[in-house]
Amino acid sequence: MSSVINQATGLAAGLNENQWSQINQATAALNPQQLTWLSGYLAGLAQNGQSAVLAQSDNKPAKFLTILYGSQTGNAKSVAKEYKAKLDALNVPAKIASMADYKHKQLKTESHVVVIVSTHGEGEAPDDAVALHSFLAGKKAPKLNDLNFAVLGLGDTSYEFFCQTAKDFDKRLQDLGAKRITARVDCDVDYDTDATAWFETVTHQIKDELSAKSSQSVAPSLDMGTSGVVASQYTKKSPYTATLLESQKITGRDSVKDIRHIEISLEDSGIQYRPGDALGIWFKNDANLVDELVTVLGLQSDVSVSWSGDDYSLKDVLVNKLELTQSYPTFVTQYAEYANNVELNALLDDKSVLREYLAQCQIIDVVRQFPAKISAQQFVDALRIMTPRLYSIASSQAEVEDEVHLTVALVEYDAHGHAHQGGASSFLSTRLEEGGEVNVFVEQNDNFRLPDDGNTPVIMVGPGTGIAPFRAFMQQREAEEASGENWLFFGNPNYTQDFLYQTEWQRFVKDGVVNKVSLAFSRDQEQKVYVQHRMLEQGAELYQWLEQGAHLYVCGDANHMAKDVQDALVQIVIEHGAKSEEQAEQYISDLRRTKRYQKDVY
Repeated sequence: MSSVINQATGLAAGLNENQWSQINQATAALNPQQLTWLSGYLAGLAQNGQSAVLAQSDNKPAKFLTILYGSQTGNAKSVAKEYKAKLDALNVPAKIASMADYKHKQLKTESHVVVIVSTHGEGEAPDDAVALHSFLAGKKAPKLNDLNFAVLGLGDTSYEFFCQTAKDFDKRLQDLGAKRITARVDCDVDYDTDATAWFETVTHQIKDELSAKSSQSVAPSLDMGTSGVVASQYTKKSPYTATLLESQKITGRDSVKDIRHIEISLEDSGIQYRPGDALGIWFKNDANLVDELVTVLGLQSDVSVSWSGDDYSLKDVLVNKLELTQSYPTFVTQYAEYANNVELNALLDDKSVLREYLAQCQIIDVVRQFPAKISAQQFVDALRIMTPRLYSIASSQAEVEDEVHLTVALVEYDAHGHAHQGGASSFLSTRLEEGGEVNVFVEQNDNFRLPDDGNTPVIMVGPGTGIAPFRAFMQQREAEEASGENWLFFGNPNYTQDFLYQTEWQRFVKDGVVNKVSLAFSRDQEQKVYVQHRMLEQGAELYQWLEQGAHLYVCGDANHMAKDVQDALVQIVIEHGAKSEEQAEQYISDLRRTKRYQKDVY
């Protein structure tokens, strides 16, 4: 009834039916906050005597490109925004939307869509793409014979299901009758060059058609965002040079883990962040590791090499620019050409065996095990660019102001007869001195946010360093005097050695900020106990919290913990909700769709 009244009001105001249809089309994917913003924008245009309606001289609806992104860590979102900016500069009409905010049935009214999406876990869609991904795979997906589309996938060739979500979207859109603008491109972690080439190809194919048929710009971008934080001038490509204030070990002397509390100063940067966001860290490789690598290769550190259009010494480029502490198939493929080793070639022939081998390998292990006659330039060309590491922020600016805190586990392990350390974790934990400089940027994560309503109860599952964002959550809720109840599930090996931020959590409980803490210290008894076991033990109460509207958050290990927690949730819903397994799976899916079940896993 309200839509009929609104249309009648609009027609009375002088809008024709075609214009009313265009307004509906342009605003269909906006959420309430975005509609509020748009109403103010349009009022401003009206004061200036400008029309905000996309009228066409031939009275046909305007065509434009819709950019849909699905992003877990922020890369796909950044790429989508970069493409939108390029289109704006070329006056190609385009709008942008997170898949989480996009109304699925809107697809059948689109003429041109590009999908930019990452892949999460074992071929899973990122959280903000789950609903659209499921919709397209389901029976309710519409025929899309009038849609032109292109897909860009972001992934990592180190993983078995490389760019699987992009492949899913590409195939399903084709199956529904849509026509490709250009072939899908699957990008590795070093995606800039491939993404730019894809931009250019898509733009070349659509520019004339869209520009010719759209005499005015389309409605404002759909991606107004919900963060409430002003965009920073500092980004992944242009980071802020911050100062390390503190790197303090917070596990005990006899702990099997070395976990550090890191404090970094953002003073005078103007950088803002919200609980749930991540901090990107640009690190330097260990100079001693680089020296050893150069020696094993039989090369000289000061030899000049070319990289990305500039000249560097070999040592300089290996310390600052290239990935050494993670191994990846693309390196092995190129290196094998110079090693000419039967065993290495056999590894390349079996992807699963290669993946297993590389999981415990660094570049130096491959070089040690399979010597090769290779020049400095050839070696550099075989390596891929260093990528920053993202760490869940462990603080709220309501508490720490111009600082940012992290909880970092120093990665240390023995493999192939040698000790190994992680690149970024060792840089922050042992190699960067207090007062030293580190390049950082904030990666917003709107898929891991506290409820807008402070009365909403919150359940947090964060073993190990997964506790980091929940420290930020509770600092924020305390500062806001939020009345919603809070329940923490935390686990680690030993109570006396590994209860991270123990005194802080005890104070949160004492002050009434946290209402319930469930602990799982796996090695304090003969039978190992993990967070999922505590969840099952208290399943009746946990289910009651969910039924009362609680939001559930999971942070930490993606390979084991997150799956075990998921399985536990299904069992809890089956047992305490009297549901079938299928109904329980749907219950959990509905929690995700409504953003009441959010994960930050790695």
